[in-house]
Amino acid sequence: MNSGSIKTGQEDIVLDWDDCPCAGRTLDKLIQPAILATLAAGPLHGYRLTERIGQLPAFGGQEPDASGVYRCLKAMESKGLVASAWILSDAGPAKRSYQLTSAGERCLQKWIVTLEGYRDGITTLLKAARKAVAGKTPRSVPRKAGHASN
Repeated sequence: MNSGSIKTGQEDIVLDWDDCPCAGRTLDKLIQPAILATLAAGPLHGYRLTERIGQLPAFGGQEPDASGVYRCLKAMESKGLVASAWILSDAGPAKRSYQLTSAGERCLQKWIVTLEGYRDGITTLLKAARKAVAGKTPRSVPRKAGHASN
């Protein structure tokens, strides 16, 4: 656990920096483009899809909540972005396999433009944040290993 404290007028508030949004673990809005990009490589059943998404650098090696992935898949299927079919097997239970549709491919192309806009906005925000803290001595500002301060 990476904790620190903030001095307030009356008390110290201890923060668990691993659970703070600044740790980058609240990327729920990226689940749809992650599903689309992952399915662009070929059909997958839900569990395998969740595993693959967890391997994407944006998710930091953590699998997203499987129930959230399934909810998103259901919504995406109702919009025609993905299609599903049950795959029967003698070796185990039936599995629902998902694949990208042509509408899903067009949606992924739109996401690419949107994500590029996010990246540009984040770059601008990052420059402003670095400028704001330049020259100040941070009390307890955590940094991920391997990230430069400028």
